[in-house]
Amino acid sequence: MNRNIIITGSAGNLGSAVVSKFKREGFKVIAVISPGSDHEVEEADDVYQFDVTDEQSVMDFSKEYQIQYGSLECMALLVGGFAMGGIDDTSSKDIEKMIRLNFFSAFNMVKHFIPLMRKANNGTFLFVGAKPALDPNEGKNVLAYALSKSMVIDLAEFIASETVNLKVRSHVFVPSIIDTPPNRASMPDADFGDWVKTDEIAEAMHYAATNAALRNMTFKLYGGVK
Repeated sequence: MNRNIIITGSAGNLGSAVVSKFKREGFKVIAVISPGSDHEVEEADDVYQFDVTDEQSVMDFSKEYQIQYGSLECMALLVGGFAMGGIDDTSSKDIEKMIRLNFFSAFNMVKHFIPLMRKANNGTFLFVGAKPALDPNEGKNVLAYALSKSMVIDLAEFIASETVNLKVRSHVFVPSIIDTPPNRASMPDADFGDWVKTDEIAEAMHYAATNAALRNMTFKLYGGVK
């Protein structure tokens, strides 16, 4: 049986690292990227373009997936976005945008694939949280982002509760600042050595996905940042 993994946000910096890691470890990688994207995911076995924040698109993909692949061992939900702003300069539209990008991108995929995992009594969801969602002192300056990531963390908890009697697992990965070219460009004076590497997150995801002894864990990947 193929060890299938769906990876959303596969063309991003973190997505590329996760695709590479799981491919090296023998998984069949089904990559999902934004519609109209000109990015290539060379290491993926198959690539699909659709909007994961659109429920109908996700529903259509889930039906096609089950016909084409049948089983699903793991899903890495990597689509997301970031926005600055405290309560005084954050609008309801700002919050809606972050929730759509960070929360619904995960919720839609989970909703339409959890029946497949329930039926097989097997599977792992890999969610990406954020340090500001766990620390109000950091979250207050990125309010919309922190709120949306809090919803992702809560979703993982709800799924864990829903599948408590099944071999379906949910893990959350909470990085501090990720060492990516865009982050380096936006914070050129920072100490990049303190930042968590995309390869480190990918390693943690693979470890969690393939270790049946781990169940519903939260991995705080803070690098050298306190």
